[in-house]
Amino acid sequence: FSPEVFWVTHAGNDALNERLAVRPTSETIAYASYAKWIKSWRDLPLRLNFWNSVLRAEIKSTKPFLRTSEFLWQEGHTVHATREEADEQVTRILRLYRRLMEEYLAIPVLAGLKSEREKFVGALYTATLEAVMPDGKALQMGTAHNLGQNFSKAFDIKYVGKDDQEHYAWNTSWGVSWRVIGGMIMVHGDDKGLVLPPKIAPIQVVIIPIFYSEEEKGRVLDKAGMVLSKLRKAKLSVELDDRTQYTPGWKFNEWEMRGVPLRIEIGPRDVQNNRVTAARRDTRERATLKDEELIAGVKKLLKEIQANLFLRAKRFLEEHITPARTYDEFKKVLESKGGFVKAYWCLSDICEEKVKEETGATIRLIPFEEEKALGRCIYCGKSAKKIAYFAKAY
Repeated sequence: FSPEVFWVTHAGNDALNERLAVRPTSETIAYASYAKWIKSWRDLPLRLNFWNSVLRAEIKSTKPFLRTSEFLWQEGHTVHATREEADEQVTRILRLYRRLMEEYLAIPVLAGLKSEREKFVGALYTATLEAVMPDGKALQMGTAHNLGQNFSKAFDIKYVGKDDQEHYAWNTSWGVSWRVIGGMIMVHGDDKGLVLPPKIAPIQVVIIPIFYSEEEKGRVLDKAGMVLSKLRKAKLSVELDDRTQYTPGWKFNEWEMRGVPLRIEIGPRDVQNNRVTAARRDTRERATLKDEELIAGVKKLLKEIQANLFLRAKRFLEEHITPARTYDEFKKVLESKGGFVKAYWCLSDICEEKVKEETGATIRLIPFEEEKALGRCIYCGKSAKKIAYFAKAY
């Protein structure tokens, strides 16, 4: 981590005898403690979840949510008796992360392993989830690492097994950061602002009353209050915007910018006809809901919005996975289309580095579902060993 670490060398004007690293990640904090806590196989597995901020020496190319000097994240650090248990932990966490991204954030991801060059330093292997952004760049959404026994040996994390012998433990670490928020904004947002998937939207439905006289105001607000009460009783997150200092059109614009998935409009005709008008944020489509079908209709629309956001993003991902057989074709795809370029690779570090130097693309992942690499390496032309997904990335 040294190139990315902030170091504290002074306290005021006084130089410190020993420089201090400002927390870039939590392995050193966790494992120094684990070495004291773990003595026996009965203490395993140990699984701790961390919510904290860390600091990295990102100064020149910072981007909100994606790459900042300080960022918030969730990280986990576990200790196991065997490699098999550590492997199982990595798989379990990656499955949970994928569920978060696809079922809640509505962002489809590709899953696979990082190359030796791109894996977490000190890990046996790194499993990753990668998404594509609207500009064609890849975004690493989350990772899980099997650290093997490397950190246990460095921090002396040992346990006495059932065989009464002392063994080094096996570690895993994993994490997602607020980068996933940046990814969600980019994948779903448009020129009017945010578009939030209903499952994670803090406000799922906003009610906008529309009236033009005091007589209409009372009837419209009464109905708006009843709609608010019904939807909240149905366990939906709903806001009633009854501010009188702003026009309905101004409110439409504000709530669209804030990404609220569904807008309910209630005007005098809606009151008269026992209905409401629903406007979707994702497609801008409008629908009329009768009062008796209000709750079922709103839930159905929210479900459709969630599904549509995912399917729309999935189509974009699939359209931006492009196979390339020659290096010229590889470079052309990167420059004209972007996204993931699926290519043969011989496993050579030299080829991987040359591709990065010449195109700016890195190996984002080697897919879990292995395909036979019956071709030639995209760079050197030698027999390929793996199929890899390359892309320019944030």
